[in-house]
Amino acid sequence: MTDQFSRRRFLLQAGISGAAANLMLNLPSLAMARPNIPTPQKQRLVFIFSPNGVIPKHFWPSDAGTEFELKRIMEPLAPFKNQLMTIKGLCNRIKGDGDGHMRGIGCLLTGIELFPGDIQGGSDTPAGWSMGISIDQFLKNRLQENPATQTRFGSLEFGVMVPKRADTWTRMCYSGPNQPVAPIDSPYQMFDRLYGQAKNRELLASVLDDLTDDFRKIEAKLSQEDRHLLRSHVEIVRQTEQELKLELELQAKQSDVGHAVPSLPANVKEQNDNIPTLTKLQLDLMVNSFLADFTRIASLQITNSVGQPRMKWLGIEEGHHDLSHEPDNNEAAYEKLIRINTWYCEQVAYLAQRLAETPEPGGEGSMLDHTTIIWTNELGKGNSHTRDDIPFVMVGGGLGFKMGQSIRMKNVNHNRFLMTIAAAMGHPVDSFGNPDYCGDGVLTGLT
Repeated sequence: MTDQFSRRRFLLQAGISGAAANLMLNLPSLAMARPNIPTPQKQRLVFIFSPNGVIPKHFWPSDAGTEFELKRIMEPLAPFKNQLMTIKGLCNRIKGDGDGHMRGIGCLLTGIELFPGDIQGGSDTPAGWSMGISIDQFLKNRLQENPATQTRFGSLEFGVMVPKRADTWTRMCYSGPNQPVAPIDSPYQMFDRLYGQAKNRELLASVLDDLTDDFRKIEAKLSQEDRHLLRSHVEIVRQTEQELKLELELQAKQSDVGHAVPSLPANVKEQNDNIPTLTKLQLDLMVNSFLADFTRIASLQITNSVGQPRMKWLGIEEGHHDLSHEPDNNEAAYEKLIRINTWYCEQVAYLAQRLAETPEPGGEGSMLDHTTIIWTNELGKGNSHTRDDIPFVMVGGGLGFKMGQSIRMKNVNHNRFLMTIAAAMGHPVDSFGNPDYCGDGVLTGLT
């Protein structure tokens, strides 16, 4: 009889439900040992996206160094000033097809051009998906290769009111060239992924296995062009199958930290006025996923590039994107944009607070000490559509940087920041994205 089975039987005989037993098996006192596998200190990484640029005058600290003053938009992060780092001067220099918003979000975490395509933006040439993998998915793959850092899901992509359509404006994460990753913007769907539907996943893994066999049988009967297309499909199916099998294996034997399954309020619809509630639910689920070590890489995409939320809970009736096009001398619009971006900052602060108040499972300090949140945007400023001074605001100690400082750089390619993230997570690279923008290597002065 295996240790896992005997511990499960003990819990069930004690009157614990099957669902609860699955979680309680992961408590440290009941966890299954993983012999001969080192357990390095956990590092977590979160990207939070908000759209349409910022108001630089009320966003960036005026001074560099440790004695900096937070401007109005970032005041909600004041309690975390010692764990905060701002970097002004990082620029998305990626050129090519697509308008500013499309390249803004599509190249933000990939650092490489968009494929030619048929999605026409407000200007410039039409474009398609990104030509490369995003940094979050790259790190997910590296972590999943190592048994000591494998997690059940590898990464989780959360969304809030992301449009159902799939186009370049709605996708930030990419598992590879031409492979956008759709965020899950329903808390109920995310809940089911985290805590339910295990049997469905087992069935799907079995179906995918059969599907691959069927592909092999038919391949010889196809034309060369059709075989090429089929092989592309087979590769996607094989990747999905492998991820499912890994997830099921880890679900059966991983040594997670147990926690109470959260309860969600009923019938919160995905509609504009519920954005505050939906955002909080998604952030709470993210914290729970970290607590259980379901993942160490996550993202939250709030709406999309050119997003049009109407923040009526702030007394703002106009859409965000429309307001972002107003000139700076429109004082009413300017004030509303400050309030909108302050609200986004409050969501970052909420996540930081939840992590700060939660002790690190099996480790020292808080979960924020082992997590870095990176708040970012597709534009530096909305009405100019500039991709200079792209916001990258970091909170937390997961990357091991020297926090509590404001850093100023001058026209530095943001690819180098992506390389720096990879190195800080223990997976250095010679380049990330387009190598033409990586020549000077990782950033200095962050550690």
